[in-house]
Amino acid sequence: MPFNRYFLHRSHDTSPHPNEERVNRSLRNSIFDGAAYSVMLGLTQNYITPYAITMKATTQQIGLLSSVPNFTMAAAQFVAPSLSERIGSRKGFILPMVLMHALTWLPILLIPYLFHTHQVWWLIAFMTLSTAFDSALNPAWGSMMADLVPVHMRGRFFGLRNRITAFVSMAFSYAAGGILQLLTGNTNLAFIIIFIGAMLSRLVSFYFLSRMYEPATPANEKQGHESMLNIVRGLFSTNIGRFIVFCALMNFTTNVAGPFFSPYMLVDLQFSYIVYTVVNSAAGLATVGFMTWWGKRIDRAGSMKILRITSLFVPFVPIGWALNPSLWWLIIMQIFSGFAWAGFQLSSGVFIFDAAPAQNRTRYIALYNSLIFLGISIGALTGGVLAPHLPPFMGSHFLSIFIVSGVTRLAVSLSFLKHIKEVRKVPQIEARELLFSDFQRPWRNRAYVNVAGYFRRRKKNR
Repeated sequence: MPFNRYFLHRSHDTSPHPNEERVNRSLRNSIFDGAAYSVMLGLTQNYITPYAITMKATTQQIGLLSSVPNFTMAAAQFVAPSLSERIGSRKGFILPMVLMHALTWLPILLIPYLFHTHQVWWLIAFMTLSTAFDSALNPAWGSMMADLVPVHMRGRFFGLRNRITAFVSMAFSYAAGGILQLLTGNTNLAFIIIFIGAMLSRLVSFYFLSRMYEPATPANEKQGHESMLNIVRGLFSTNIGRFIVFCALMNFTTNVAGPFFSPYMLVDLQFSYIVYTVVNSAAGLATVGFMTWWGKRIDRAGSMKILRITSLFVPFVPIGWALNPSLWWLIIMQIFSGFAWAGFQLSSGVFIFDAAPAQNRTRYIALYNSLIFLGISIGALTGGVLAPHLPPFMGSHFLSIFIVSGVTRLAVSLSFLKHIKEVRKVPQIEARELLFSDFQRPWRNRAYVNVAGYFRRRKKNR
């Protein structure tokens, strides 16, 4: 069977009238897919920069390692909708992208053995290819998941899925850190083990994706496609357009500092790989704890309410990092980061599913992801250029760029949030009640029981 026909055959399970069991089975497979993907993510996400550092990467090259792949990711997202439409199946487009993504870990792990010069540049090239395959499938995947998950439970489902994936990612981030610590004298072997594990886990993800059901697209939705150019023109004049621009700018300001937390810990603070892993995993642990907590509040109050709250939290994460280099303080800041970003990422992901018209959802998700990756890449590139020229704060250029990132995040939040509206019909709930209701009610109940018990005892004693 030819290569492209094989994947179309694997995606034949479509029907305009799915039964509940088929949908539930697909949602379970989606969670297994996410868990397997998170094994790969945990093994690699925080260790590509340390891998580059073993190759003597400069500060500018570390910035390029983040920015160049993300430029390609933005371009891949932009052209992905037309490619998936030509194939005629979202799943038929997703599966070959996942397979190619899995296989790109082979040349990445072989760089020290195949190339004796310009190793960092080869790493940038292969990571660019890898992330392009990974990102190209996101619009089709997002469109398929939006069709599978009912609107009223999107917060809870994606909260549960993200909680599981965050836990798995954190666990395997610890595992990768342990491998690097055990093989300190042979880091090449450590990275071979890590990247082979990443490739195998992505292949497991491919298996579970192949077993998912793809809902058929209704005929009226196929005929109502809007051109990408028209969608781009409405970026500043429509509600969803302003939301997309806001998220892109938040990711830009975040990634001005994003690539430099790793070298700050490993170079400036001289953390061991184990301590480095503990600090990074603190955010993952907080994400695991708060993802379903935020999901319930999104279904209750709407994703925009949560987005407004968390957008005012995330600017204070890098500012907190600049205040104190103490290990325990950085762990506290990472816990706060995990709490804030769990709500921000979950609410923004649900909002784009809610706000995008069904017939153009793939295109809106593609544009959303493209501009986010563009913001990430330009942010990282800007940070790489800017960091060496900023006056050092407390002796470090990295701390200066952290402060710049925090201040600009806050400016973006204050400028855009008032212009974006909720698209669901949800009750008006005060932020205080939304955040503290779980703590207030038990406290009030305990207070009432104690007071009532006190007066009953007094009455009895009389």
